[in-house]
Amino acid sequence: MAHKLWKNDEELFQLIKKELYTAVAGDIMDKMGLEHQFLPPQIRPLREGMVIVGRAMTVLEADCFEALSPDSQNPVMIKSFGLMLEALDDIKPGEVYICSGASPCYALIGELMMTRVKMCGGAGAVVNGYSRDTLGIYGVGLPVFSYGPYAQDQAPRGKVIDFRVPIEMNGVRIQPGDMIFGDIDGVCVIPRLAEDEVFTRAIEKARGERTVLKAIQGGMTVVEAWRKYGIM
Repeated sequence: MAHKLWKNDEELFQLIKKELYTAVAGDIMDKMGLEHQFLPPQIRPLREGMVIVGRAMTVLEADCFEALSPDSQNPVMIKSFGLMLEALDDIKPGEVYICSGASPCYALIGELMMTRVKMCGGAGAVVNGYSRDTLGIYGVGLPVFSYGPYAQDQAPRGKVIDFRVPIEMNGVRIQPGDMIFGDIDGVCVIPRLAEDEVFTRAIEKARGERTVLKAIQGGMTVVEAWRKYGIM
């Protein structure tokens, strides 16, 4: 679908933050047959009011059972944190550090990591597990979505084993470059190949909902509103 509302990612990000919310994006994807695009409901904004918009820089995690495994046949297991440091340094402007694959029983993101994300121009982080250094993350100023604060470190428990590869969260597949959009109501993944249609239709629906809201506030019944606008 052709669009005229934005020319590049920066304009699209601004438009999303100004006019959209995850519920309307999800509604449009449902109508398009993309019915499994919301990440698990346990993944919440670390602080109310946080909104995250950006392209997925996917990170694949795995559990381990010691900080270093010198006898391992896999060179990644000999490195502290595996490939986490390389993944952080590879973040591009407007990208979201988004990781999955590990047991959700330790922190997958913290203050120093988020500081590096910010220095690289990243948009924030979404992790399928916990976060820590909460007050420090607040100071960094980027949005973080996680299961909530929990200080237990990943160092002897998990490693990054790859990045910029497909990952999944509870059956939701995330490809590198997909759009990540999160707010107080959750985080959804908008596939790159569908994003033009999703956001064009979502903006149209959001503007229509504001018209319906004013009509209901003016005394129109919801039955009348549905008949007239087809939006609820």
